[in-house]
Amino acid sequence: MEKIKFSATGKNTFLISFGLGTFLFLLFFITQNEFLLLSGFIYVVFAILVNILVFLHQLLIFLSDISGEKTAGNSALLLLANIPIATIYFLVISNFFLLNF
Repeated sequence: MEKIKFSATGKNTFLISFGLGTFLFLLFFITQNEFLLLSGFIYVVFAILVNILVFLHQLLIFLSDISGEKTAGNSALLLLANIPIATIYFLVISNFFLLNF
């Protein structure tokens, strides 16, 4: 079986976005600091913009590439994985606030 390859831009964007989002999510639950909640929401807005731009860039590369390489397409799909992750984080935080306040 062949190893799935990703473009460096898409892979790094996914890892940074996922890593920082998870860090803020866990740090909020450890400290329950409201500043982290506000920072997290600002980060999510920024991450959405960056991920959309990189996704569109990767998609355009994939659609215009005639060599048959799928690295840009794989990276575009990898970036889409951030959507359900962010949704789950949002639902957990929302339920946390509904139960505790």
